[in-house]
Amino acid sequence: MIGYGPFWKTLKNSNETTYTLINKYHISSATIDKLRKNKPLTTTTLNDLCRILNCPLDEIAEYTFSEKDQQL
Repeated sequence: MIGYGPFWKTLKNSNETTYTLINKYHISSATIDKLRKNKPLTTTTLNDLCRILNCPLDEIAEYTFSEKDQQL
């Protein structure tokens, strides 16, 4: 399962807020909601967040094995 726990830590330690992400960088409120609920995001969105927060991907998302993952 992909989780965005690291995103919230990175955001807290940055000069940005969800308000600036939405209003300055035009990240949609739906994207912020997806981050809160660990819903899928596009790689383009992940790239944008890395650029905005000036961080590597592992400071935005993490993979954790879950038995609830879909069957392959």
